[in-house]
Amino acid sequence: MIIRMNPIELPADPTQFPDQAASFLLDGPAGKLEAISDIATPADARRGVAVICHPHPLQGGTMHNKVVTMAERALRESGLDTVRFNFRGTGASQGEYDDGRGEGDDLAAVVAWARHVRPDDALWLAGFSFGSYVSISNAARLHADALISIAPPVGRWKFEEITLPTCPWLIVQGEADEIVEPQAVFDWVDTLEHKPELVRMPDTSHFFHRRLMDLRGAIKHAVHDWLPPPRQS
Repeated sequence: MIIRMNPIELPADPTQFPDQAASFLLDGPAGKLEAISDIATPADARRGVAVICHPHPLQGGTMHNKVVTMAERALRESGLDTVRFNFRGTGASQGEYDDGRGEGDDLAAVVAWARHVRPDDALWLAGFSFGSYVSISNAARLHADALISIAPPVGRWKFEEITLPTCPWLIVQGEADEIVEPQAVFDWVDTLEHKPELVRMPDTSHFFHRRLMDLRGAIKHAVHDWLPPPRQS
């Protein structure tokens, strides 16, 4: 059994991907960005890093949100190393909320760091709610190798203006979501030329109450065939 310890504290701007769970600060476009990284079990490790975005910061969203941490766990257990971070103005991240625009630049800064320290790794993006809007909006320009979107807030943001990615893409949507209209998500998916894999979860609320383990399983099952090669091949 693996016991997850509290992340160690590292100096700002680490030049290597930490070899254990770690919290640190990265340079962002509006100041420092607070981040946490973790690594897959060596026997399961794949040549990939997943960057995960949290829900709306003005509504209490942070990188410690339980849906975000469960998505991180699912991807790490699938063999990817992971990075979560707080958008500008959240937690210890500097700056102020910027209606999704600056948050996309925050994501780009974290991706740039991940690619600098892991230049040969696949780069995956994931996000929950507002975080899925930010990651979807930037997946094409950041050349993501895969994308996981949990409860994308279709109808609350201008999804019709997004340049969509063509990489493998998973959308997980609860059918009893009380914040995002599920049918709006399903109808939007039907209009897309490049169809993502859609997992509809019955009797599931926006925050996946009592369904977090089901979310973990859905992610792990869906992404299995997309995983990059083993790190120690």
